[in-house]
Amino acid sequence: MRKKKAYLIGIKGIAMTALAVYLKQKGYQVTGSDVEDIFPTDEVLKKQNIKIKTGFYPENIDANYDLVIVTGAHGGMTNPEAVEAKKRGLTTLMNGQALGNIMKGNVGISVAGCHGKTTTSALIAFLLAKAGLDPSYIIGTSDINGLGPAGHFGKGNYFIAEADEYMTCPKTDTRPRFLWQNPKILVITNIEYDHPDAFSDIADVKKAFLHFLAKVPNDGLIVACADNENVRDILSKVKREVLTYGFSPQSDFHIKSYSFGEGLSFGRVYHQKLDLGDYMLKIPGKHNLLNALAASIVANQLGLSWDKVGDILKLYTGCKRRFEKIGQFKQVLLYDDYAHHPTEISATISAAREWFPHRRIVVIFQPHTFSRTKALFAEFTKAFTGADLADKEAVLSFLQANAKDNDLVITMGAGDIFTWQKDLTLLFKSLFGNCHSERSRGISQLV
Repeated sequence: MRKKKAYLIGIKGIAMTALAVYLKQKGYQVTGSDVEDIFPTDEVLKKQNIKIKTGFYPENIDANYDLVIVTGAHGGMTNPEAVEAKKRGLTTLMNGQALGNIMKGNVGISVAGCHGKTTTSALIAFLLAKAGLDPSYIIGTSDINGLGPAGHFGKGNYFIAEADEYMTCPKTDTRPRFLWQNPKILVITNIEYDHPDAFSDIADVKKAFLHFLAKVPNDGLIVACADNENVRDILSKVKREVLTYGFSPQSDFHIKSYSFGEGLSFGRVYHQKLDLGDYMLKIPGKHNLLNALAASIVANQLGLSWDKVGDILKLYTGCKRRFEKIGQFKQVLLYDDYAHHPTEISATISAAREWFPHRRIVVIFQPHTFSRTKALFAEFTKAFTGADLADKEAVLSFLQANAKDNDLVITMGAGDIFTWQKDLTLLFKSLFGNCHSERSRGISQLV
C-alpha cells in the first residue's frame, strides 16, 4: 500500500513541526519547505529525517500529495506553493484547520489562553503519558523534557492540543484558529489583550473566547482560572460544567500557600475546604503553580488520583524555550525564554527573582512584531521594572565590560533571540571559564 504523502509549507514553525512529527508517526511520508533561517525546530526535523526544501516554489508541489498544510506565515494561502496546491486540486488546509480535523474521533483536550498554553498543554500530555494512557498531542514547542518532540501520535483516546486565538490566515481568513477545534475538555488559562492586528480591543478577544467555550458539548468540561477578571466575565455567560482554579479561595480548587527554593516550587492545594496536600514542581513561578493545577484537575477528572498526579509532577522539568537553562559559567547562569508579551515578561522576571533572589538579573529582550510593540508599549516598559538591565543594543560589548559573577542572564523573545546563545556562551567562557553544565532543557514557563 502506498504511503500517504503530506507537504507542510512553513514546516519549521513550532506548531508545524509538531504536526509534521505527528503525521510521520501516523504513517505519512512528510516533507515541507521553509526559509533558510535557523529555527529552534531544526534539530527535531533533522532527527525525524524529514526533508526540507529551502524557499517556496510552485514546482515543489506535485500531484502526489494527499495533504498540504499551510502556516499563516509566509503569505498563508497566498504563498506560491499553496496557490499551486489549490490549482492542482490538492487538499490544502491552514494549520489550524488541519489540527481541528486531526482531532476528530478523539476525546479532545484543548488549552486556550493568552499565556500559559504551551506549559499547561505539555503538563497534561506529560501526566497522561506517564500514567500509561499514551495520548496524542500537538503542542507549540519543539521538545518536551521526558517526552521528546511536541507532536505525537498515540494509541490512546485522548488528544491534547494547544488552542491559539490568532487568525487562521492573516491574508485570507481572520477567524480565530482555535474555532476549528471541538474539544470535550477545554482549559482557559487567562484572557488578555494581545494580537492587536487580529483584535480591536479586549471585548473582541473575549467574544472569540466565548464562541470557543460554546463549542464544548453539554457533557463536556471547562477548566478555567478564576483569578483572571476577563475569564470570570465570560464564564458567567456559559452554561456548561465548569471547574475553576486559582489562588482565590472562591475557586473550586485553590492554592492556599506556596513557596520557592532554588530549582523548586511548592504549592498547597485545596478543593473547596478539602486539603489535597502539597505538590512540588521543578519549574519556577506562581504562574506555573497555576498551570500545573489546571493540568492536574484535567488528569484527575480523567481518572488519575491526586497522589499519582503529585508523583508525576515531580518528574516534569519543562519544555524548550520556557525558562530553559542554557549553561553555567562559574556562578553566571544563562537562561532562554519565549516570553514576548508584557504579562509573560513580568511573570518570567518575577519567577527568576523567586528562584534566584540574590542574583542580579540581566534581560536581553527582542521585541516581536511591530503591532504588538506599538499597541502595548506602556505595558512593555512596566514589565521590565523587575530587571536590573534591559538592553538589546550592543549587548555583547556591554556584557564584556559589565558582566559579573553571580549574574543571571536571560535571553527573551519570540523571534530569533535564541540564536545569540552561541555568542553569549563564547563570551562567558572567555570571561568566566568553561561551561559547568551542558545545555539542559529544564524549566518551563508561560507561553
